[in-house]
Amino acid sequence: MTDAPIKSYKVWDRTTRIFHWINVLAVIILLIIGTIIFNGKMFGLTGDGKVMMKTVHVYVGYVFVLNLSWRLIWGFIGGPYARWGAILPKFGKQLSDYRGSLKAGKPQAYAGLNPLGRFAVSLLLLALTVQAVTGLVIAGTDIYFPPFGFMITEWVAAAGLDPATLVPGDKSMVDADAYKEMRAFRKPYIQTHVATYYALLGLIFMHVFMVILTEVKYGGSMISAMFTGKKMLKDKPVDMD
Repeated sequence: MTDAPIKSYKVWDRTTRIFHWINVLAVIILLIIGTIIFNGKMFGLTGDGKVMMKTVHVYVGYVFVLNLSWRLIWGFIGGPYARWGAILPKFGKQLSDYRGSLKAGKPQAYAGLNPLGRFAVSLLLLALTVQAVTGLVIAGTDIYFPPFGFMITEWVAAAGLDPATLVPGDKSMVDADAYKEMRAFRKPYIQTHVATYYALLGLIFMHVFMVILTEVKYGGSMISAMFTGKKMLKDKPVDMD
């Protein structure tokens, strides 16, 4: 009996692929810089050095946020495999059938995300969104950058001082009580940002590991598909009419 011929299936549209690789690059840079900032003393960062690193972090963060925002919108208007209906987790028969096929050693072929992949990608997008939102708030409290920086400077500027002249890290320009209140307001955003940082590290490791494992064990050209937009499959995908 001959093996079934391998067929090419167009899956990921160009916008989805561009988002993916910009996101990969931005997240790697943000994780590296964030690690340096978080361990500033170990890396010997001075006050000015820390402000500079935070500034670079925020500029890269803007690219990350804009890219992510477009991807969230693309979930409503993009190609069939980029839409939320093909991303958000599904329970019931579809999931149980896929798990059964895994146990049997012959997983069902999916053009888009398989049922387990839906969970992983949904968690990743959620974590990325949490990082984007908390990061924008922290950017305003740390170095007074948009979109919330103006409100923060108005809040903490010392009496008689133009809020627009505040210099990040210079506590002589702020009202001590207002600054203390602002830092208390900021605390849960920092805590969430740090916790999600660790969660993202775990999710990214799991994502990369599972993609490589699936590619090696079952094929499907998952990695190359994010460059070409096409998957190479032996069996007809169950999510394709």
